[in-house]
Amino acid sequence: MFTGPEIAAQFADLGITHVIWIPDTTTGPWESALESSSGFDLIRICREGEAWPLAAGLHVGGQSPIILIQTTGLFESGDAMRNVLFDLRVPLFAVIGARNWLNVDSTDSAKRFTEPILKAWGIPYALIDGAEHKHRLADHYRQCVQSQEAGFVLLAE
Repeated sequence: MFTGPEIAAQFADLGITHVIWIPDTTTGPWESALESSSGFDLIRICREGEAWPLAAGLHVGGQSPIILIQTTGLFESGDAMRNVLFDLRVPLFAVIGARNWLNVDSTDSAKRFTEPILKAWGIPYALIDGAEHKHRLADHYRQCVQSQEAGFVLLAE
């Protein structure tokens, strides 16, 4: 949906200072654009659970980080996310690659569980499931920053 240069430009335009990232099949091709952007620092992590405390520290230090992971990584990092967003009340923003979302024949349980889990956690999110919805990333990010609340964008894959 987004090309690497498009997403890098979007993050820079939003004032993102750090992109905390673990590549997946959709975001992996963005590596060169993310890496070469002068608009933010790219931080690679080994496990998704590392993203939340790292982003929280950057936020507390006055930076504007964004987390870029896939749905399965969101599930893996749930406890760290819970602690940072709910216990510490740090209003972080994440772009979540929604694995197999566009595959109507998919039996991938990640697709089935993602929205119910986000709704159970009460995390506001926007879905980008077509090129005509790309604007939702900036719109939702700005809304979350203004209201000082956490938020996610689900990027359909």
